[in-house]
Amino acid sequence: MDVYKTNGSYEEYDIDKLMKGIREAYKSAGEACPEAVVVSIVENLYIYDKIASKEIRRQVEESLMSINKKVALAYIEKFDAGLDLRKKRDFIRDYIKASNAATGSKFDANANVTRKNIVTLGQELYKENNIKQNRYIMKDKIKAMYSRRLAEQYIEDLESHVLYKHDESGTPGYPYCVAITMYPFLESGLKELGGVSIAPTDLKSFCGEFINLVYSISSQFMGAVATPEFLMYMDYFIRKDYGENYLDRLSEVVEGNAKQRTLEKVIDNYFQQVVHSMNMPAGNRGYQTVFWNIGYFDKPYFEGVFGDFRFPDGTAPKWETLSWLQKHFMNWFNEERNHYILTFPVETMALLTDGGDDYADKEYADFTAEMWSKGHSFFCYISNSPDSLSSCCRLRNSLKDMDDTDEEHNHTTHLYSMGTASVATGSKSVMTINLNRVIQLATRKFFSETQGLVIPAEQPLPKNLNYDRKALYGYINAEITEMTSRVHKYQTAFNEIIRDFLKADMLDVYKAGFIDMRKQYLTIGVNGLTDAAEFLGLEISPNEEYREFVNTILETINIANRKDKTRETMFNTEFVPGENLSGKNYKWDKKDGFFVSSKHNMYSSYFYNPEDDSLSMIDKFKLHGEDYVKYLDGGSALHMNIAEHLSKDQYRQLLNVAAHYGTNYFTFNCRNTVCNDCGYISKDTLTVCPKCGSKNLDYLTRVIGYLKRVSSFSEMRQEEAEHRFYAEK
Repeated sequence: MDVYKTNGSYEEYDIDKLMKGIREAYKSAGEACPEAVVVSIVENLYIYDKIASKEIRRQVEESLMSINKKVALAYIEKFDAGLDLRKKRDFIRDYIKASNAATGSKFDANANVTRKNIVTLGQELYKENNIKQNRYIMKDKIKAMYSRRLAEQYIEDLESHVLYKHDESGTPGYPYCVAITMYPFLESGLKELGGVSIAPTDLKSFCGEFINLVYSISSQFMGAVATPEFLMYMDYFIRKDYGENYLDRLSEVVEGNAKQRTLEKVIDNYFQQVVHSMNMPAGNRGYQTVFWNIGYFDKPYFEGVFGDFRFPDGTAPKWETLSWLQKHFMNWFNEERNHYILTFPVETMALLTDGGDDYADKEYADFTAEMWSKGHSFFCYISNSPDSLSSCCRLRNSLKDMDDTDEEHNHTTHLYSMGTASVATGSKSVMTINLNRVIQLATRKFFSETQGLVIPAEQPLPKNLNYDRKALYGYINAEITEMTSRVHKYQTAFNEIIRDFLKADMLDVYKAGFIDMRKQYLTIGVNGLTDAAEFLGLEISPNEEYREFVNTILETINIANRKDKTRETMFNTEFVPGENLSGKNYKWDKKDGFFVSSKHNMYSSYFYNPEDDSLSMIDKFKLHGEDYVKYLDGGSALHMNIAEHLSKDQYRQLLNVAAHYGTNYFTFNCRNTVCNDCGYISKDTLTVCPKCGSKNLDYLTRVIGYLKRVSSFSEMRQEEAEHRFYAEK
């Protein structure tokens, strides 16, 4: 007789192997093993051809439990240990065969892992164990803070896929992402982070130590590290080394060695040192590069955020030199990307509107449009007041508290030492609600309770149904309110876990003053919105019914976020990137009989579906405008996919469109071309390499936020990328 094993193979039933396992369980338990008992257990098993090995195990465990519970537990423990080893062996085999690292990853894959190697395998191997450990710790904390029932509900919510805890596969206790203030770096260097480097004293030491700073801080977070002040601090050290008027010396030779570099070339070399170092994979991040983000500012935005800023020597930033440095870095980085595939930093230009359809600093708005027309790829964040910044790919945080009465919760304005105002913010944890599943569950409940109807599985809501939409939305709001309330408690429990590590002096970044934990959010992510809208029969376009639906959902969460805010916990809502979650939720929901759209293979991370070719550019700016995002205080990002680059004037017009509709965070995404044979890189989307004539090409595009080769995407994301619609001029 054959036995069906957990890895899908068959092997002949081996009674001697089974008896040996029972004897070893007795030995592990420290008990004498009666041979008659072993024989009796084996002879009384119900064995049949192609029986599953787990069924044999169940019968043996049941028999042992009735005879000797201690031995039964030893048998279970020994079997589980062996099963874990076998699963890891099988995973290694599958990982070796995988097309790339993202596809080979079973949990939380991302395209930032460019190479599949022994380091990435080691990172993946124990993710399942980390998930189990994280859930155990969370369940324990929720039970201690609230109740056993809520702790069990947390596991139910995760396992039923109405909720997803991001980066659950990491080491327990890791916060999510951060935008730091670099001021402590100026005062004590890396010493407060466990390093030996003192505060930087010149441009050379600043750049060298800054690289170590970002790597050190990123090692204590699961996600991105933003340094919005990077160029402002670099400008400070350039002025210290070469004078307040260094712009007059740019063409001057300032190196006495054989290379005879000019000051401008020296600055470029430091740019290269920092950027290329940041794009080097790090072993302590599973051979990923650090998710590094920086910001640029127009003059009024800069003055609004940093107007009162003073360096340790009492001097203020100098706008004239900083402005030049910002523009020079953008131009340098754009040119450098013609020669190297450089993913980081993710750049964000912060522009202040004039309160209407244009910008307060028109010169910087013109420059922004010019850089896009040159093929540069970066984000733009706009606001009518300098009260918020985008610190990560899309995480938006208010610099001004939503409740002005609590000045100690001034979200991201970090007061340090000499009254420094900076942008120290981020998210401690992200838990995402599967809106498509939750909304369909609420809809099923509504029709069952009000009309006695059963909604067909896997189908959109029948169009011939008569119902009160307001009443249906009431059910949906109630379900989402209840879900959000639970998630707030889960997040609060996670916050306490982080605080436990902080009290034990195990989170150096916080203790050193780079970020105040109370100024970081606990983020409620949302996913599956457009499929939920399609289920309800709504047209996904700029129209009143869709706008009402979006705002009903997001306002409900926003109200709950405000209500549950405390001095230690702030909540915001983010349209999560969902690089892999969007595909997971789609597959889970489809498998469980919920409606999912047949037009794509994963949920959208936008207010529209990226494969939709019926929407214009203006439509997409509307859908990510104030009418739709006003309750999304954690942010969303419009990725405007375009088939070819636009002119400066066209980009400038679209900047005004963004100001008009209140589209606060967006980028333009034109696929760059990489020749796999000669290495040539073009900012345009080509079918033949113009340098060597090869058709063996790859493309660079944003997987969801950051620029990577499409071949580095998971197979699921590659399929999604293939169907994205790229708008023509």
